[in-house]
Amino acid sequence: MKTRKLVKRIEIEEMFTCTLELKSSLKGQQRDSISLQYLKPGTGESQLFYLEGQGDVILVEVQDNNRVVIGRAEIQVSSFSDAHLCLNLSMPADNYGSAKMLQGGLAVDTIIYDMVLEAAMRAQNFNSKMLHISGSWKWLLDEFSDYYGLSDAYRKLRYLCYIMNVATPTKDCLELTYELLLPVIKARDDRTLTRQERSILLDCEDRINVLLAIVFENYKSLDEHSITGLSELFGPISDCAAPALAPAVQIFSVLHDILSNEAQSILRSYLQAAAAKRCRRHMIETDEFMSSNNDNLLTDDMTISAAYLKMKTLCINISLEIQADIKIHDQNILPSSIDLPNIAASLYSTELCKRLKGFLSASPPSRPLQHVAELLIATANFERDLDSWQVRPVHGGVLSRELFHDYIMVWIEDTRLHLLDYCKAEKLSYPAASTTSPFVEQIYEQIRESINEYGVVINRWPQYLMSLESAIADVEREVMKALEKQYMETLMPLRDGIPKILEKHVQRLTRRQSVAPYVVPNQLGTFMNTVKRMLDVLHCRVEDILKSWASYLTIANGTTLFGEQMNSITVMLRKKYKKYLQAIVEKIVSETQANRTTRLKRILEETKETEGESEMRERMQALRAQLSDSIHNLHGVFSCRIFVAICRGFWDRLGQIVLRFLESRKENRIWYRGSDYALGLSYWLICQETRNEIPCADPG
Repeated sequence: MKTRKLVKRIEIEEMFTCTLELKSSLKGQQRDSISLQYLKPGTGESQLFYLEGQGDVILVEVQDNNRVVIGRAEIQVSSFSDAHLCLNLSMPADNYGSAKMLQGGLAVDTIIYDMVLEAAMRAQNFNSKMLHISGSWKWLLDEFSDYYGLSDAYRKLRYLCYIMNVATPTKDCLELTYELLLPVIKARDDRTLTRQERSILLDCEDRINVLLAIVFENYKSLDEHSITGLSELFGPISDCAAPALAPAVQIFSVLHDILSNEAQSILRSYLQAAAAKRCRRHMIETDEFMSSNNDNLLTDDMTISAAYLKMKTLCINISLEIQADIKIHDQNILPSSIDLPNIAASLYSTELCKRLKGFLSASPPSRPLQHVAELLIATANFERDLDSWQVRPVHGGVLSRELFHDYIMVWIEDTRLHLLDYCKAEKLSYPAASTTSPFVEQIYEQIRESINEYGVVINRWPQYLMSLESAIADVEREVMKALEKQYMETLMPLRDGIPKILEKHVQRLTRRQSVAPYVVPNQLGTFMNTVKRMLDVLHCRVEDILKSWASYLTIANGTTLFGEQMNSITVMLRKKYKKYLQAIVEKIVSETQANRTTRLKRILEETKETEGESEMRERMQALRAQLSDSIHNLHGVFSCRIFVAICRGFWDRLGQIVLRFLESRKENRIWYRGSDYALGLSYWLICQETRNEIPCADPG
């Protein structure tokens, strides 16, 4: 509480005496030596009191000539109006002694000392950078105080008052303040201070607390070379404690019981205010992106990318601030009960989280592009750093996964829908002559590019691998459906369950093909080559990327394990490939059975006992020619592996025909010999034709 001087004038009849006393001066049964004052009526006498606060009370007692109490009253100081108070407001702050002399009082020696002290300060150009009194002026002050018997506490308090008038948050100022304050506080604890000294001390304490607040609330912005003691520029983050911080902590510990919860709470509030100031300065650069009218600002890719870059820089700078706090804390300047990193980080983390939420809401990321990925990495690294620095998590702080979760799920769904939309049949053009479908090659290239964009997400949060796998599996199924729809007319003769009308139409076609064998269309080759490439190459590439992210991890979602979706696609492609491969073999076999001259069973039935191998060769000449044309056609349409697989399937089917024929006629050995000739010739023929097309192939 600032020192106030209250002058109360009493004018009453001469037969009465009035006593005035401050209630705060009563300490149990003891009084200050000058606490009780007698004022004679009619003399206009006045008395100077030193208040300890507005809550003080003046005790008034009226006595007669025989000292009999006529009446008593308690007057609250706060109830006085300006008319009743005579405050020292008309004199400058540095003329305290002169003002007191003009008002009059008992302590003339202190008034004169104050005047000498003021003269010394003016002579030595006393200012914020020149706080020490030295030389002859110091000698004069010492001699004067010794001669008049001024207490050391008063001298230090009066000097401290003048220092507070020009005080700055610098090491020299704070060290001098601590040097002057410490013995005064000890004297107060020893109850040796006068009332006047206690009043001055209260005023000094208030002003020192203001100075300490400035120090602690700007502990990273203190500058010894600045006039104000504070840096005017928001420069690089310093990880070394400012020189003024140590004496500030010493002064704070003198004025407060640092072990008390109240003192610790005060210091924490100062440090949190400092963190708030630093955080605010960092966030100024991103304020423009938080405006409700920023729809017109983020319209082009360059602007959006720059905005995300600034948010990334913000995350890095806040992380550096906390790292600097850790290093300052490790210098053991602050009290052990004050955990600076956690105090500052709690505010930094919550404020950064609010800013990130607001920014992402105002400028939502549409997909994990590079600038989005960089911000995501910076946010995840911030959270990881706090954990590695053993900073306690705080409610409302940065949780990078929660910040990006909704956006990641939207990205995955958008990727799925975009790729599914690309698979729509009406958007597919019929390809020109090609070994594989360009559509499938393009869509799988898009799938790989889309998956690779999620690397930054999956590497940090593998949980999203399940959702991504499911989305990609849906796309691959749709690719297969779109491919079948694209080649629907080509595949129709191979499908099972053909309607009767179409079946009759196919039979008519096969009868005409008895003269002209069935020719496998190039489109069927493109389809089968594409399915085989999907099974052996394209799908495996996608699966390998996903499996690389799932290495050494056990990821489960309910009863579903990672990899089930990819396995289901592999099974589906194998079934499709096998189904259409068997259908092609059946189609070729049906072609050989449609004509009497090429029907193997009929050839075997017409075999006679007297016929030899030459006659059998002649009988199978038509079948041989048809097989040769079919094999040549197959090789020109299908890839090598598919071609060999069809030839093997065709040989197996011929063998089944012969086997069933023999099983139905076990009693006739003639057909055994004819079948042996037929199988031998068929195998030789297939091998010969296959080797002619592919020298290294062997259907057996």
